[in-house]
Amino acid sequence: MAATLSLIKTMLETTGFPVAYRAFPKEGAPDMPFLCYQESEPNNFYADGVVFHSSTHPEILLYTKEKDPDAEDKVEKALSSFAWRKSETYLTNEQCYEILYEIEV
Repeated sequence: MAATLSLIKTMLETTGFPVAYRAFPKEGAPDMPFLCYQESEPNNFYADGVVFHSSTHPEILLYTKEKDPDAEDKVEKALSSFAWRKSETYLTNEQCYEILYEIEV
């Protein structure tokens, strides 16, 4: 999975946005938009009592101060070699949008 996470980071860096695994340091968060990515739960297929096939569902999180279709388009172009699912949340406490992209690798 480490190689896959490295590939995802490289792909996300093509957006030109700052990228970090899980989160930026508390005092080191860049201005928005920025991206974070993380591993999610594995999806294992079992056969005869053993894992026959395993896949993971990395999550990519885009943070923007305002709704930013151009930023979303850059992320979607970077993820063009994956099938992805997208959802959006407004984080009231942080006063920003969190756009979640879920992929399977």
